[in-house]
Amino acid sequence: MAELATIARPYAEALFRVAETGDLAGWSTFVGELAQVARLPEVESVASSPKVSRQQVVDLLLAAVKLPLAQGSAQAKNFVGMLAENHRLSLLPEIAVQFDELKNAREGAADAHIVSAFPLEGEQLNNLVASLERKFKRKLKAVVEVDQSLIGGVRVTVGDEVLDTSVRARLASMQTALTA
Repeated sequence: MAELATIARPYAEALFRVAETGDLAGWSTFVGELAQVARLPEVESVASSPKVSRQQVVDLLLAAVKLPLAQGSAQAKNFVGMLAENHRLSLLPEIAVQFDELKNAREGAADAHIVSAFPLEGEQLNNLVASLERKFKRKLKAVVEVDQSLIGGVRVTVGDEVLDTSVRARLASMQTALTA
């Protein structure tokens, strides 16, 4: 949703500027876990309840995230407090996505979503990732998913680029060519 992305961007950028001065990977993990907790229906219910104070919501969220950053950082507490005070906790998943995009851009990396017809492991996966890194000219962080409906081959998504070498895609292309 474009509107959520627009509203979340300043929060993600501000958090990224804070994280750059410290442990970027730690902040990435923190905001990712915080987003997972904020997605829970129980947490959404408590956060929207008028009977629960904003400070109680902040304490609940920080207690749910079992990271040293959540317990010991005034910046982390201020960030969660600001989101709670402005009724923006629902933005946390989008903030986490945008934060990771900023982190990847700084590191010259990208997330690669690989969908394969068969499980990819070990050397086979390493060779595929190395080949994709050469093609996309950046370091890739691969996440592999199995979808047997592809029949064979892989479909790779890196950012807004898609490389589909699956048998299903080739069959659809052939069908289009034959019926045209």
